[in-house]
Amino acid sequence: MRKLLLLALVGLGAQLVDGSLGMAYGVTSTTLLLAIGTNPAAASATVHLAEIGTTLVSGVSHWKFGNVDWKVVLKIGVPGAVGAFAGATFLSSLSTETAAPLMSIILLALGLYVFIRFTTQGLPKGRLGKPLRKRFLAPLGIVAGFVDSTGGGGWGPVGTPAILASGRLEPRKTIGSIDTSEFLVAVAASIGFIVGIGNENINYTWVLALLLGGVIAAPIAAWLVRHIPPRVLGSLVGGVIILTNTRTLLRSDWIDASDGVRYAFYAVIYVVWAAAIAYSFAQYRKHRHEDEAIIAEAEAIVATDDRPDEKSPTAAV
Repeated sequence: MRKLLLLALVGLGAQLVDGSLGMAYGVTSTTLLLAIGTNPAAASATVHLAEIGTTLVSGVSHWKFGNVDWKVVLKIGVPGAVGAFAGATFLSSLSTETAAPLMSIILLALGLYVFIRFTTQGLPKGRLGKPLRKRFLAPLGIVAGFVDSTGGGGWGPVGTPAILASGRLEPRKTIGSIDTSEFLVAVAASIGFIVGIGNENINYTWVLALLLGGVIAAPIAAWLVRHIPPRVLGSLVGGVIILTNTRTLLRSDWIDASDGVRYAFYAVIYVVWAAAIAYSFAQYRKHRHEDEAIIAEAEAIVATDDRPDEKSPTAAV
């Protein structure tokens, strides 16, 4: 019973972070399951089955609070489902240990860009509101979906920083769209795992515990992301990406840093991260009206693009 309660609390905390920052549910939950002796395929399968429910509730919540761009959801979600199914089906015969450090370097670079960009300059002004192209989102979805299944998490850490770095979608809509599209990824991955390892290797009581905690947290997180200033949100997300991938690199076979070295790195990151959040909040308050005007202008552009041309013969159809 204690283990189930712990799983429910982990599911709640992980979804609260994931729904607010666009990542970390899968990574957090899978890490706990691996720590208590679950094999990688079963751990990832358990998390993805729970995510079917949590991402559905999270997606509806984000939609209710206006955090979702449905064009982005479809353009990245469908390719993501393909990548997730492939990754889940072949997880037992694939090793991602060698690729993990390389992926972490790429994500660390993206995280640094997002962190520095939002902390020092705030909302991007040049490309915000411009459409994200399918030729960018489709490959991103396939890679993110594959990494998510084989690593037990990765949809948010790969997709969120890449879209934020493009400067075309404001942070809350990036997070809302990534969380909503993850429903397709979770369904495809779960089907792949059931095909690959069967039902007998999955503990459905654990699935239910993770699901319960996540469902409770999802609406809270969707409300929270609506009210966190975009500049601060960018600094928060960038910091999570930097910390997570620095940890992966320092613990990898490539570096294999000692405990003292790792803790020193973490301490520096935490100090810089806290200072950046404080600075971002101060700058947001200083330029609040300007940032709100930028967001309003971008949303007006999107609304105009979505409206059918009144002169078009198909406008009334």
